[in-house]
Amino acid sequence: MFARILFSSLLALSCSPVFATDYQVGELQIGTPWSRALPPNAPAGAVYFNVKNNSRTEDRLIGAATPSAAKTELHTHAKVGEVIRMQRIDSLAIPAGTEVKLAPGGHHVMYFGLKSPLPVGSRFPLTLEFEKAGKVEVEVEVRSDAPASEGQAHH
Repeated sequence: MFARILFSSLLALSCSPVFATDYQVGELQIGTPWSRALPPNAPAGAVYFNVKNNSRTEDRLIGAATPSAAKTELHTHAKVGEVIRMQRIDSLAIPAGTEVKLAPGGHHVMYFGLKSPLPVGSRFPLTLEFEKAGKVEVEVEVRSDAPASEGQAHH
C-alpha cells in the first residue's frame, strides 16, 4: 500500500508543471529574480532577487550581465546628507550562512539601454557572477509589481 501511494505521489509530481524560480551555483541559492515592467522609453530598470549562502565562507556578487541591455551595474541606496540616492557598488558581500535580499529601496542590479521593451509576463536572461561560486544564468520575470511574498514561487 505504501509503495502504491509513494509511486502515485512521484508520478503526480513528475507530471506537474515546473516553474523555475530558484537557481543554484556552488553553495549559493538564488531565488525569485524579477523586474518591474517599464514604459517603452525608460532609460533604466532594476532586477531583484534573494541570495542564500549555504556555505561556511563568505562569497561576493561581483557582476551581472544581460543581452537584453547595453550595460548592467550593481547598486545600492545610500543616504547622502538628507537625501537617499542610488549608488553604484563594485560588489555585494554574501556572508556565510545568511540570506541577502536584493529588493526595492536596497541592493539591486541596474540595467541600462534596453534593446527592446519588457512587457509584463516576459522573461529575460541575466548572468550573475560570484567571486567564489562562479557564474549562473537566471531567468528574470517581468512583473507589474513585487511578488506577493518574498521567497514564494509565483506563476
